[in-house]
Parts: sequence; C-alpha cells; structure tokens
Amino acid sequence: MINKTKLALGIAAATLTMTGALISPQAMAHSKAERVAEAASNKANALEAQLQAMQAELASLKAQANRPASSAEAGKIQELDQWMASVKSAPKASKREEDHMLFFRGGYGHTNAQRGGTLDPTSFGALSNQNGLVNGPISDKDSWYFGAGFDFSLDQNLFGLMDNTEVIGELMFDYKQLGERKQNGLNAAATTAEGLPIPANTQTATVNQLTLAASPKIKFMKGNKFRPWLIPVGFEINVISPPSNAITVLNPGMQFGVGADYKIWKDLYVGADARYHQSLGNMDGVRTDGVTAGGYLGIGF
Repeated sequence: MINKTKLALGIAAATLTMTGALISPQAMAHSKAERVAEAASNKANALEAQLQAMQAELASLKAQANRPASSAEAGKIQELDQWMASVKSAPKASKREEDHMLFFRGGYGHTNAQRGGTLDPTSFGALSNQNGLVNGPISDKDSWYFGAGFDFSLDQNLFGLMDNTEVIGELMFDYKQLGERKQNGLNAAATTAEGLPIPANTQTATVNQLTLAASPKIKFMKGNKFRPWLIPVGFEINVISPPSNAITVLNPGMQFGVGADYKIWKDLYVGADARYHQSLGNMDGVRTDGVTAGGYLGIGF
C-alpha cells in the first residue's frame, strides 16, 4: 500500500514537472509581447499628445490673425497707406535735379565815357611827362562783345525761402571791342609845337577790354521751359587796352543783370540778357561804366 502511494506521488510530481516545462516558454513569450504592446501604446499616446499641442498652437495663431488690430496698429497701417498713396500720386522728379549750363553770348555794348589816350615813355624822354602830349579820347562809346560762361546750380529753393527758385553761381568772361585804328602814343600837334619831328613809327591802337566776372544768379520758375533770372550784384575785373595814362590795365567793378532763357529742344536753350557795369572809381583817368545787352545760346547738363 505504501509503495503504491509513493508511486502515485512520483507520477504526479513528474506530471507537474513536465506541465511546468511546457507552460513556462508560453508564459515568457506572452509577457514579452505585452511589454512590446505597452511600449507601442506609450509612443502612440506621446505622438497624439504632440499632435494635439500643435493643433492648439495653430488654432491660437489663426485666432490672432483673425483678431481685429488695436487702434494704434490700425492708425499706423492707415498712415502707411496714406504715405504710399502720396508717393504714387506725386509727380516724378525730372531726370536732372540740378540745372548746370555752359553758355556762349554776344551783343552790343555802350560805355558812359570815352577812353583816354596814353603816353609812350620810351619815345621822347622828359617830354613824355609834359602836359598836352596825350592824344585825348581814342575810342568810341559803342562796342560789340562776345564771350562765354558757366552756370553752376547751388540750391533748389532759395535756401528754403522760395520754392522752385534756384540759386546759381555764374562764372563769365567777355571780350569787348570799342574801336579800331585809333591814334595812340604822342600827339602829333604837341610834338610839332615842341620843335620835334613826328616819329615815323607812330602807331594806331585797337581799343578793347576783357571782363572776368563771378556773380550769384537767382533763377525763377524751376521746371518750366521759360525761366527768368536776375543778378543782384556781381564782382568783375576789367582788363583795358591800351592802358591808362599811368599804364594801369586792371579796373575792378560790379555788375547787375536781368535775363531769361527758354528750352527749345532737350538741353538746348536760347536766352537774352542786359547788364549794367559799374566801376569802383576812376582808374587813372579810365572808367569802365556802361551797359551790355545781347543774347546767348546755352547747353544744359
């Protein structure tokens, strides 16, 4: 009886051992699958959470974009729109803001006084210092002139005082001829009275004058084809020939002028001007006071 009981227990233990050996791999495999499934589930949950956060942020941005702008922002936007409209409606600026010009001029001149004669100090020694040996007036009052000049634009609106009124610096020269073949040197009657022969080489002179001037010029109506201008006062130096009784050749002075020009084609201009020339004093018997009037041809750039 005892042996049968031991045999039955042994068979039961062996059966349990074999059953455990068969069940254990299945249990382990089932546990690993559960862990993999759980990890996958956690990743899916994390991705879902991120997607929900992104959706929430996108909704917030859309809400901000659709939200009405504040009054300050609306004012800035309106101001910007007005500025853009004014820029679009403003007339386009001309290609050249500054009006420089090279011009060539010529015309008629008239002096207030005749030019005096000169002595030749090399001809008769002491006699050249005696009174009555000069020829007296040796030129006419009327003359013709030609010259050229350059206008340089300095300011577009009279230094802020007047719109469309340009300030220009003018540099100019002109050559003026008052007379030809005028007697020069010692007076023939005076040398005869002194008992001296008239020199065989007595010369005649061409009476002329070179003027160099620098002046401010105020030019009106900028942007128009027709533009008047004026020179309130300018400085000039006159080089005279023949020289004065004291052999002086330079006579400073002032000039005042008015004129106008008209654009005829592209940067080509025609104009007319009148100027009054005032010397600063009597330069050893010579005055260069007078007027000039004429026309000019200008090339703008």
